[in-house]
Amino acid sequence: MSQHADSSAPAVPAAAEPSYAERARTLVHVARTGALSTLSRRHPGHPFGSVMPYAPDERGRPLVLISGMAMHTRNLEADPRASLLVTQPGRTEDPLAAARATLVSETRPIAAPDLPAARARYLERHPEAVAWVDFDDFAFWRLEVVEVYFVGGFAAMDWVGAEAYAGARPDPLAEGAASIIEHMNRDHADALLVFARVLAGVAADAAEMVAVDRLGFRLRIRRGSELTARRIAFPAEVTSLEVARSTLIAMLAECRARAAR
Repeated sequence: MSQHADSSAPAVPAAAEPSYAERARTLVHVARTGALSTLSRRHPGHPFGSVMPYAPDERGRPLVLISGMAMHTRNLEADPRASLLVTQPGRTEDPLAAARATLVSETRPIAAPDLPAARARYLERHPEAVAWVDFDDFAFWRLEVVEVYFVGGFAAMDWVGAEAYAGARPDPLAEGAASIIEHMNRDHADALLVFARVLAGVAADAAEMVAVDRLGFRLRIRRGSELTARRIAFPAEVTSLEVARSTLIAMLAECRARAAR
């Protein structure tokens, strides 16, 4: 797994992070829509892009509900090769710092025995689709993942094999991570500044939480005109929103005690 070093980082051991496979599974679990690229029949050799709602199955393979009249469906009928680009939901500022994953896949219609489970899983994610899910010209297809290219932001990227991706599990904080980040940035900017100064060792002017998972969180730190990022580890694995809250409170108390010595 390749990951470029931050030349401005202090010479201390890197804080543990989930694997790229786990981070990719988490991203696909949290998002609801991706950009599907198929191979154009009208313009051979050219990729054709489509907005594509999906629902991941138990192995993280995207299930899609597509119309036989759609251009992407016609493309897939001629050539099943496709990719789905999934990007970090809600991230509008500095999009190149956001996580994204490209799922290189072969896309096939779902066999009849698997249709009830696919239908239930898809409607759980996209209940509005009940209005057209049973139309004759709509069908469920599955993206069989060949390989995944994951980008976790600047200087964090690598290929993830299909088996590693399928065997990983979404992070236990996945559904609540956005609310943790919003709450900390909105209501506890002072705490993030303490974390940056005490735990990251940066004489920071401001700090923003940009990611959080079961093993820790990432800060974007401003010092004058300089921006840098630091990973902060939790003292122990966090498996729920309640534990995340109590852990952050305890970490802040410890940091303030250290700063007062």
